[in-house]
Amino acid sequence: MPDPLSLPRLRAVTRPIPAPEDPLLFASADDPLVWLRRGDGMVAAGAEVLRIDVGEDGRLDAIADLWRAIASATDVDDSVGLPGTGLVGFGAFAFDDASSAPSTLIVPSIVIGRRGGRGWVTRIGRLDGPAPADPEAHGYGPHWSATLGPGELNPAAHVEAVADALAAIEAGEVEKVVVARDIAGTLPADADLRRLVRALAEGYPDTWAYAVDGIVGASPETLVTVSGGTVTARVLAGTRARGANADEDTAITAELATTPKDLDEHRYAVQSVLTALEPHTSALVAAEQPFTLKLPNVWHLATDVEGTLANGDSALDMVRALHPTAAVAGTPTPAALAAIRRIEPFDRGRYAGPVGWVDGNGDGEWAIALRCAQIGPAEGAHRAVTAHAGGGIVAGSQPEAELLETRVKFRPIVDALA
Repeated sequence: MPDPLSLPRLRAVTRPIPAPEDPLLFASADDPLVWLRRGDGMVAAGAEVLRIDVGEDGRLDAIADLWRAIASATDVDDSVGLPGTGLVGFGAFAFDDASSAPSTLIVPSIVIGRRGGRGWVTRIGRLDGPAPADPEAHGYGPHWSATLGPGELNPAAHVEAVADALAAIEAGEVEKVVVARDIAGTLPADADLRRLVRALAEGYPDTWAYAVDGIVGASPETLVTVSGGTVTARVLAGTRARGANADEDTAITAELATTPKDLDEHRYAVQSVLTALEPHTSALVAAEQPFTLKLPNVWHLATDVEGTLANGDSALDMVRALHPTAAVAGTPTPAALAAIRRIEPFDRGRYAGPVGWVDGNGDGEWAIALRCAQIGPAEGAHRAVTAHAGGGIVAGSQPEAELLETRVKFRPIVDALA
């Protein structure tokens, strides 16, 4: 972990520009840094000014404290004043402190943003160094496709893993545990990954389309948003595939909203968020009953939570407090994490970990890295790619139904990779 005293002092200058029609054109083709929803958001261009990789236990504590030190030592000149202007860091954090994957926060030299029809560019550099060069747009490279197949936990093994999770529940070890499976393959070494981000952003416009340090996806689940002292979160747990027509969708949502198994799974997830946020807020509210959230491929049970921060905590402090939620780990959390380590044969890496951005004021938007692929560095003519999907297991879960749920959840990233 870097010593805060050794970190460079930075200067961030934000100025208005015409809102770019396609911000992705400014991003790197082989390593894009992106956060978009319905065309609004940010992309990075140019070199990294600062990169923090933390791999030991307590990594979220370390990153939150380091960011506070970086922000307090940064000179900011911001004439735009929108969320995401001024100093910005993009982050992708490991799901588990025991993971071999680092938790990473990146400060790019150039950020191009668009929000509500307004555009801006932020240039970030060392206080004693030259200003970054002007950003340049680059056209998309050729179309490409990935080759995918079974990973370490194939469908048959996933059914057995769910049975193991149900046995842990029956034994009283956990009340809920999330079990994931993987698929793996390769894509061309020269693939323009902006095409993957664009396919996800266009196909799933109500999600957060993101790309940070090799993890690319479209998450429907906001872990936490902090803006001007208000903290909000959206909890998703309980899933059904979309129907073939409106009548089928009506029947599916009615079943989803009344099935005890799905309501229990959702209740655990909501309670884990409320318990984590309560010590940090002076007021905290959540709807008594979930609503059904429609996405192109699935229905989710969803609950929105909102509170007022009581002590000036940053978005990273809230990420630290919330992660991992019951929606991606289980209940109780320590026992669920232990069960996941025992049941799953792989390291999740950054799958189901926090992904998002934080600014110099401590505001930010963070999602859970779902519907995603983790893409490795080029090795010869190819790059390795691994995707994960999972579901919450509670008493009454059926292994074959859980396998079907993972297939539905794989659809966004598999279709985009194809």
